[in-house]
Amino acid sequence: MSEYKVEQIEVHVCMGTAGVASGGDAVMAALTGEFEKRGLTNTGVKERNCKTKQTGCRGLCARDVLIDVYIPGQGPITYEHVTAEMVPTIVEEHIVGGEIVAKWAAKKDYFEFYDKQKRYVLNDCGKVDPDSLEDYIAHGGYDALKKSLKMTSEEVIDEVKKSGLRGRGGGGFPTGLKWTFCRNSPGDLKYLICNADEGDPGAFMDRSIIEGNPHAVIEGMLIAAYAIGCKEGYIYCRAEYPLAIKRVKKALVDAEKAGYLGDNVLGSGFEFHLKLKEGAGAFVCGEETALIASIEGERGMPRSRPPFPAVKGLWQKPSNVNNVETFANLPVIILNGAEWYANIGTEKSKGTKIFALSGKVKSTGLIEVPMGISVRELIFEVGGGIPKKRKFKAVQLGGPSGGCLTEAHLDTRIDYDSLIAAGAMMGSGGVVVLDETNCMVNVAQFFLTFTQRESCGKCIPCRVGTKTMLDILDRITSGKGREGDIERLESLATDIKISSLCGLGQTAPNPILTTIRYFRDEYEAHIFKQKCPARECPELIEFVVVDERCKKCGICKKVCPVDAITWEKGQFAFIDKSKCVKCRECIVNCPFNSID
Repeated sequence: MSEYKVEQIEVHVCMGTAGVASGGDAVMAALTGEFEKRGLTNTGVKERNCKTKQTGCRGLCARDVLIDVYIPGQGPITYEHVTAEMVPTIVEEHIVGGEIVAKWAAKKDYFEFYDKQKRYVLNDCGKVDPDSLEDYIAHGGYDALKKSLKMTSEEVIDEVKKSGLRGRGGGGFPTGLKWTFCRNSPGDLKYLICNADEGDPGAFMDRSIIEGNPHAVIEGMLIAAYAIGCKEGYIYCRAEYPLAIKRVKKALVDAEKAGYLGDNVLGSGFEFHLKLKEGAGAFVCGEETALIASIEGERGMPRSRPPFPAVKGLWQKPSNVNNVETFANLPVIILNGAEWYANIGTEKSKGTKIFALSGKVKSTGLIEVPMGISVRELIFEVGGGIPKKRKFKAVQLGGPSGGCLTEAHLDTRIDYDSLIAAGAMMGSGGVVVLDETNCMVNVAQFFLTFTQRESCGKCIPCRVGTKTMLDILDRITSGKGREGDIERLESLATDIKISSLCGLGQTAPNPILTTIRYFRDEYEAHIFKQKCPARECPELIEFVVVDERCKKCGICKKVCPVDAITWEKGQFAFIDKSKCVKCRECIVNCPFNSID
């Protein structure tokens, strides 16, 4: 993480969604109260004045509330899992006494989480107050816009083309080329749209950027609008992101008051007006034509292409749609130059990519890594590996429509082309790590349940085809699979991919196809043996404590939600099958693998 210098003592509190949910408001209030009580807000010596500052998510969401203590002339000290009750001790011992509270300070694994990251887009998240335009400007904000306004629009597009930036929303289409199509379309009125309708399960990349640094997205949109020739724009953000919406609204008002938006941006003669549109939370509205329909007040359903939005988009006018992360990359590219950016990543996948790392991995959270990093590095170095001494089984890349890769693919490079060749895809950036306790048939069922429910129903292949596939998976996981089911799934998946109208249906079968491709034996065990090798499908298993492996620790009894486990100190545990609801809490939490 880059150096951040202060002139007075600052305590930064993570106030992203996870920070707020973990008690960030209470920690902020406790710090402010403690500083005032001790007379540290106006000491007469600038270097000893103390202030608190809210920041966005810095990545390790599972450790919230995270705070950073900055003292002039010293490096920052991070504290994890901070509560309001811990604040007086931190202030007394560290800020006043000069002694770090070691028991609460971040340990080695916290810093290992960042070692392989290259945080350019996320650089200011954790440092900038998302509600402060002045703070954004103090960190170099809008300098890229000012630089762009001294260039011609063609020069800006050429710079983006030379950088090699590809759309971060999933498709990976070259950004500069996409802009060119829209710019060259006839007509004076063109629209620029930011797709912030991030709906993948476990994905929070765009959400965290907007919550942590909304002006970076606005600045990126201004640069794009200037290059393409757009006078009006929309940020389309789902209403289920209330904190993001609150901060974007304030950022838009502040930017317009300061002259960064409006009829005459910074006195340049360039005109751009930007509005916020709240979406209702339909996953299909992540598809650009469905998103456009939603802005127009119609039901969010995909439209046939061609014509593409660059020719006929919002209200039949030429329109350009990019996602949040794509726009947030633009200030970085313009300030540092296309050549600098193009030296990051691989030949065909330039720059960095932000991922939401979740599942069976020690350090979950938001990460930004250079394109070309291997799957192994991502999971075992950035993520810290698999907890509880369990074995890695698979990783699901690319959101609910992505594919599952195995141990044999750990050295696969993470770039657009390598992932597609392996059967996965970049997607918007969701990464779910799976261990030996995960059933791959159940994983496929879980993701297809989501995409089938989110289908708009407009085209038959997606509406009927995904439901038919889901019915087959439901049968298989309940022990009622039939011979030929695997082949039926493969045939249906191929047909749905070819004939669906939009990307939702075209990619929905991916988890099924890759799990069959790499874990066919698990499907066969479910169908022909009525057994779940991973012990996850409830209707195919009964729970039994294996005395030879039981360490008589009682952990299983403590985690059982229905009190179905009998245990006394020094005795083997026993599971009452009449009470057991097969929730798997005992299996997941037993560190000795003692339950079959």
